[in-house]
Amino acid sequence: MGTVEKVGKFVGNTFAVWVLLFAGWAFFSPETFKWISAYITPLLGIVMFGMGLTVSPADFKEVFRRPKEVAIGVVGQFLIMPLLAYGLATLLHLPPEIAVGVILVGCCPGGTASNVMTYLSKGDVPLSVSVTSITTVLAPVVTPFLIWLLASQWLPVSFGDMFWSVLQVVIIPIVLGFLVKTFFSKPAAAAVKALPLVSTIAIVAIVAAVVAGNKEHIATTGLAIFAVVILHNCLGLLLGYVFAKIFGLDLAKRKAISIEVGMQNSGLGVSLAQHHFAASPITAVPSAIFSVWHNISGPILATIYSRMTEKQQSSEESTQKVS
Repeated sequence: MGTVEKVGKFVGNTFAVWVLLFAGWAFFSPETFKWISAYITPLLGIVMFGMGLTVSPADFKEVFRRPKEVAIGVVGQFLIMPLLAYGLATLLHLPPEIAVGVILVGCCPGGTASNVMTYLSKGDVPLSVSVTSITTVLAPVVTPFLIWLLASQWLPVSFGDMFWSVLQVVIIPIVLGFLVKTFFSKPAAAAVKALPLVSTIAIVAIVAAVVAGNKEHIATTGLAIFAVVILHNCLGLLLGYVFAKIFGLDLAKRKAISIEVGMQNSGLGVSLAQHHFAASPITAVPSAIFSVWHNISGPILATIYSRMTEKQQSSEESTQKVS
């Protein structure tokens, strides 16, 4: 294993630590990181390009092999988190900018970290990868539509502009990455080894830039936003599990759907906030905080899930029926 690959593996395994460290640094020294805000979209594009380097036709085979399970994951992703975001924004009477920010991250597709967490959870990894791939492909249409539907009562939302933004920052880089992998397989295989390091640096930089640019807002409302984000994420993970259970999926699939539903492409939320709600920069803060938090809650849940087996689950369900 090369040096870059070793460093990348270490950094990837300690991702949450780096996010917290640099977020704290950015809060206390905002001028150090403010300049990065101009490069948030290109940084996310790099992450999505890296995702394209790892995409293969096999990722979509599950759609045809078991369409029901993939559909449950996709519907759960685009139903549970957006509605939870809207419900929390309404019930908690969140300020307009924060409400829109929470809805933004709730309407984003699944993030690639969910695939790693599903693996660590001993969940159904092929299902997780397929759901992530499909929600990402659908994102240019579904994400802007949901944001327009749920957030336009607080701030103006342009479906067309947002559609083009998601296409530019997500689909085009992924397609380019896939083409590079297809026609330049050897260089692509070498580049993939550096992906954990590059992706971690990019996401950490994005979070630091948002924190630096919103220090004053975070100082006054940060705890409230953090509480809403934690609630949003935890409810999403729980309801994703329940949603899969309602449709009779086995434990490994429930784990995958739970994690897919609860973990978002929060970098996309930041990018959309920066582009479309620049007059209200605090709209990017929920996505930035979500990026920090779900990389803490994900490993914790993966540890819990990894200890759950079908035998234990069957025993628990039998006990519940008897009682």
